Amino acid sequence: MQASDPKVEADRIVSEFARESGTPGLSASVGIHGEQVWSAGYGFADVEQRVAVDPARTKFRIGSVAKPLTAFALVQLVAQGKVDLGQDVRRYVPQFPSKPHKFTVAQLAGHLACVRHYAGDEAYSRTRYLSTAAALEIFQGDALVCVPGTEWRYSSYGYNLLSVVIERAAEKPFLEYLDQSVLLPFGMTSTEPDRIEEVVLNRGRYYVRRDGRLYNEPEVDNSNKWASGGMLSTTDDLVRFGLALMNSPQVSPAMRKLLWTEQSTTSGEPTGYGIGFRVVADKEGTRWIGHGGGSIGGTTQFWLFPETGMVIAVASNLSELDYSDLIPRLRNLFVGLSANQQDSPQD
Repeated sequence: MQASDPKVEADRIVSEFARESGTPGLSASVGIHGEQVWSAGYGFADVEQRVAVDPARTKFRIGSVAKPLTAFALVQLVAQGKVDLGQDVRRYVPQFPSKPHKFTVAQLAGHLACVRHYAGDEAYSRTRYLSTAAALEIFQGDALVCVPGTEWRYSSYGYNLLSVVIERAAEKPFLEYLDQSVLLPFGMTSTEPDRIEEVVLNRGRYYVRRDGRLYNEPEVDNSNKWASGGMLSTTDDLVRFGLALMNSPQVSPAMRKLLWTEQSTTSGEPTGYGIGFRVVADKEGTRWIGHGGGSIGGTTQFWLFPETGMVIAVASNLSELDYSDLIPRLRNLFVGLSANQQDSPQD
């Protein structure tokens, strides 16, 4: 290949970033118009055992990139007439305590319900929850942080409540519904819940960097937040998901519109968020639709560019990794391929 080939340049850019950022391991994948066109892994999924990162196999903690998966599960039920986004959440989860102000399923999915986010060291929880409903005990007794609809307040706990809405409407456990209706139909066979007690094939280790040194992050139990931040995935699987959202006949234009239409507060202020997806535009006017995910020992970015049919996913096994301008650089690099559709799938 010539040096100008975008795949060669992508490898140079990402390998340089991985080295300079200090992340122990990094995976990156790119898809265009229904096909994965490039992916690569750098560094180690397990530093101590010297296990190399493989973008098709290494399972990273994807943090809040679980929210787009949950959101798609929700709009499937909306399309089937099993969920009404305008209804009070307590219609589906009547045991959730009544608050002074009601909030709808749409508000919950758009972070407008004013349910609180994590507090203190809750992200490091090691408590095992046997069901999604049981995990609501963490926050269900707390007051709302504002009047629903008046402010955009990001809340992972809100998505935990949303998963109970989904399983009540679907009449099956949330993880079972997610697997049967989202992951398997889209070929996401390397995406699964991060069950601390189980042996998970190809699960990477989790790290944090302090004062220039690399440390193991402590084990955490993510059973309190499958829907909002408790999943494992590969960057190849995330690209499959993004490509399916743009190209699969299982995803109707109406479903995409629900997911990717920016919501507003009651005063008309746009929130930059649809249902499970951030909806933003950069200074060049390019529309970005996707999500970032920060977890204990993992940092992920997942972005779709509908105008060019491109999907980019990157994941690391390091807490609080700053990706800087890596995603825009990859996007700009592959724009030519997007326009011409002239190259073959992944080497």
